[in-house]
Amino acid sequence: MLDSKTIRQQFLDFFQEKGHQIVPSAPLVLKNDPTLMFTNSGMAQFKDYFLGNKVAPFKRVADTQKCLRVSGKHNDLEEVGHDTYHHTMFEMLGNWSFGDYFKKEAIEWSWELLTEVYKLPKDRLYATVFEGDAKDNMPQDSEALALWKQYLPDDHILFGNKKDNFWEMGETGPCGPCSEIHIDLRDASEIAKMPGRDLVNNDHPQVVEIWNNVFMQFQRMADGSLQPLPDRHVDTGMGFERLCMAIQGKQSNYDTDVFQPTIQFIAAKSGKKYGENRQTDVAMRVLADHIRAIAFTVADGQLPSNNKAGYVIRRILRRAVRYGYTFLGFKEPFLHTLVPLLADQFSGVFPELKAQQDFVAKVIQEEEAAFLRTLEVGLRKLDEIVKSGVQTIEGKVVFELYDTFGFPLDLTALIARENGLVIDEVGFQAEMAAQKARSRNAATTEAGDWVILLEDEESEFVGYDYMQTNARVIKYRAVTTKNKKQFQIVLDRTPFYGESGGQVGDSGTLAVVLADGSVKNIRISDTKKENDLIVHLSEDAAVESVFSADYQSITATINQAARLQTACNHSATHLLHAAMKEVLGSHVNQKGSLVNPEVLRFDFSHFAKVTDEELAKIEAIVNTRIRENIALNERRNVPIEEAKNMGAMALFGEKYGDFVRVITFNPAFSVELCGGTHVAATGQIGLCKITAESSVAAGVRRIEAVTGVAAEALVSAQFNLLQELKDTLKATDLRKSVSDLLEEKTKLTKQLEALQNEKTQQIKQEILAKIENKNGVNFAAEKVALPTADAMRQLAFEVRQKVENLFLVLAAEVDGKPQIAVILSDNLVADKGLDASKIVRELAKNIQGGGGGQAFFATAGGKNTAGLAAVVTQAATLV
Repeated sequence: MLDSKTIRQQFLDFFQEKGHQIVPSAPLVLKNDPTLMFTNSGMAQFKDYFLGNKVAPFKRVADTQKCLRVSGKHNDLEEVGHDTYHHTMFEMLGNWSFGDYFKKEAIEWSWELLTEVYKLPKDRLYATVFEGDAKDNMPQDSEALALWKQYLPDDHILFGNKKDNFWEMGETGPCGPCSEIHIDLRDASEIAKMPGRDLVNNDHPQVVEIWNNVFMQFQRMADGSLQPLPDRHVDTGMGFERLCMAIQGKQSNYDTDVFQPTIQFIAAKSGKKYGENRQTDVAMRVLADHIRAIAFTVADGQLPSNNKAGYVIRRILRRAVRYGYTFLGFKEPFLHTLVPLLADQFSGVFPELKAQQDFVAKVIQEEEAAFLRTLEVGLRKLDEIVKSGVQTIEGKVVFELYDTFGFPLDLTALIARENGLVIDEVGFQAEMAAQKARSRNAATTEAGDWVILLEDEESEFVGYDYMQTNARVIKYRAVTTKNKKQFQIVLDRTPFYGESGGQVGDSGTLAVVLADGSVKNIRISDTKKENDLIVHLSEDAAVESVFSADYQSITATINQAARLQTACNHSATHLLHAAMKEVLGSHVNQKGSLVNPEVLRFDFSHFAKVTDEELAKIEAIVNTRIRENIALNERRNVPIEEAKNMGAMALFGEKYGDFVRVITFNPAFSVELCGGTHVAATGQIGLCKITAESSVAAGVRRIEAVTGVAAEALVSAQFNLLQELKDTLKATDLRKSVSDLLEEKTKLTKQLEALQNEKTQQIKQEILAKIENKNGVNFAAEKVALPTADAMRQLAFEVRQKVENLFLVLAAEVDGKPQIAVILSDNLVADKGLDASKIVRELAKNIQGGGGGQAFFATAGGKNTAGLAAVVTQAATLV
């Protein structure tokens, strides 16, 4: 039986022999594609080639791509673990043709690989072809049909509709018919009862799609129409885990050697056997699947958090922890112990996990520990609901448990059933739908078609060398986001840096000379990178009229002051990175950054707070390098292997091409791969001043700093403040003066506390003298003058110690606000059923306030100090 490593390698070897370049997987986390949160298909890293933004360096490519499908229309999360073939993270084996071969070769090679290399039984294979669509005026894919008839009988070729057999990148963009390959893995007796063709695309766990050949030949326009593409492409994807299931003769992806080592490890640690119990089997599958998604996403640079991609990973992790906690008895962090197993399993194909094994495990462990505490809080909340006597748990409450505490609907429903309750599932679904609607509305973007002014032109970035250049418009379009209209403009040459690598995009102007010689300045508010396309953003309504008419020339000019300060901050991050490695250790690696004209923010891997002494050392090293005025050594188009041999630091989670840009400030100090803008020499930075150090996530710290003019302003402001303090204190030695002030404050505080205590004792004696017996209760209600709520509390408890059967009400004005305290002896609570918290809430109506506490002691605050007298009067009526 072929193992999974061999199956994967045979795929890559097969297509390499067919003239394909084998390329590495792109990271799971996409940096410059606003349309996708994660890499969800093999084609994601090649979008620029399909969109025509770049020319592919190779006509034929093959790879295995890490994919994640847990958001958007590709969301399989709730099926994962319950069925045999859905996953969060999976591998997509793919072969690609960029304007080279088309349907004939794609279908021929897929058949050859499956039947001659992998030896899959031909009579178990089915192919689907596009049936056509009258609305889009698209005929049946007769070409694919004829090709399949060379290999399969007619009853093994099925027609599919637009939903199943027409692939689209999005609302607009390249698209085309596709031809899926399905395999029937049922035993002979099942096949005899019903042919496989009746189960294709019907969610049968043993009749599954394994490969999809997409033939991109159209462009979907904004009005819904289709235009032929100038070049036709092939985009294929084969589910690696499903392929292993088919080749290894298994009934489930989880029974293959892709998952079994992890599942058996989980089984051993939980003391339960896989294959004996439905609930524990599902839980083991969930853990085995989810840990892959979590570990590889963290390794690719996305930490769990409360928003966007980070929130998705946090939810996946919490789902796994919940299954382990509920069904496998893991009450302590466990998932992180699976990381070494995964790192070894995938070291030959995805080495990034092995390289960061300890860091990834630590992040997961901290996140697990935090959620286990939250889980216990949620279980207690659910227990309180059960004990409250309700028969139905409201939909809003079920949703809160889901959204805040990570309780999936099925867990809440299970606990409810065990306690004879039902849940309001309709209400829950309404809350869920409302949240999804909010998310959709927040992200809704309507984009018009590109207006093409220059055909077959590529955009060139010249901003490393120039801050101004002559340019022409390649294309532009209108985009509306959240009812705000702006324009996206692409130039053939641009000095504008598109936001990426943590560096913000440039702003500036396009000075357009019109046909009549007049000049129209189009303000560029920001510049973004979409894949590798530099997109200039403008809210100037004149864009359409200017570029739809003839113009003589365009001068593109960036905001030079902002660019220079941004460059200072960016170069300073490189110096900081090197200095931190020197002071804190070689384990320090960049985990994120923000570089703009005002500030720099640098996130890095480190598991302890950076001490003040360490920060001082780091800052001193950076400023020493600045004073050395080290010249920038910039090398472009360096072969990636040569750059690595130079010692250049590459960031995990970044996708590097075959040629890279290397930024060096002293080869013995700082050598990094970087696409950002930098100063010509470190002396231009002037000064770097660290302003903050904090925690971002488990194992990740953050340093914030300012440089140049901003650093000078900060130092100047601090110096001026010190001078003001010296003048105010009339001090020559500021440290001694502040120390003397603190010492004097301590003495005065003690004296004040003694006086206040003396006053409190005096008030206590007055109250004791005024206590009267009412119906067997020793009662007093007094308005008192006390400085703090704590003093009032102390007084109440001291009187309680002296008097039995006590019912005491105190009213006071503290810092201009009314306060009430009610204290009762225990026997009045137990024997007479009195409750201080109920009494204080009733009295608080007089001061327009509220409060609460325990049955024997409660307090309240309010707004109306004039009502304190009424509090005392009403209290006497309550006994």
